[in-house]
Amino acid sequence: MSSFGLLALGGNLPSQFGSPIQTLQESLIHLNRNDVHIRAVSRFFQTPCFPAGAGPDYVNAAVSIHTTLSAADLLTQLHKIESTFGRERLTRWGTRPLDIDLIGFESEVLPNASVWARWHDLPPEQQTQEAPDELILPHPRLQDRGFVLAPLMDIAPDWKHPVLGRTVAQMFADLPEFTQKEPQPL
Repeated sequence: MSSFGLLALGGNLPSQFGSPIQTLQESLIHLNRNDVHIRAVSRFFQTPCFPAGAGPDYVNAAVSIHTTLSAADLLTQLHKIESTFGRERLTRWGTRPLDIDLIGFESEVLPNASVWARWHDLPPEQQTQEAPDELILPHPRLQDRGFVLAPLMDIAPDWKHPVLGRTVAQMFADLPEFTQKEPQPL
């Protein structure tokens, strides 16, 4: 049986495959193999590094997939692809050649609603210090990130967040105007 997933891709450092744009393009080839089949790819967007001045601008995109993998097995595969492109998990929210986040998987809330709520409600100062040691779905910061929602608008504007009950289009519209305008199509 095949499941539907949403991925967010980004990078702001070159890899052995070239610039961040070339890296994202090549990562799509690595992603679209075996048990993962790409359904749609957004445009590429340029987004300022966060926090401001912390590094070069990012290139971001979103991908919808079908897969026969479980969410946990898909995440393992995504981490292997990131590693192939030189990703090292040394610093939370640091610069990197490739980041692939599993944003949503069907309408699953993992591991459960209370754990999801804990990570969703984590104060901003703790977000930089703490990282979950298990898969949290949907991504607990999805609704706050223009660099994720803008690309998702291209491929899945009607996908509904299983906890918040808001579509991608509604979550994007809820963002402050400056956050909506940060991601610029390339």
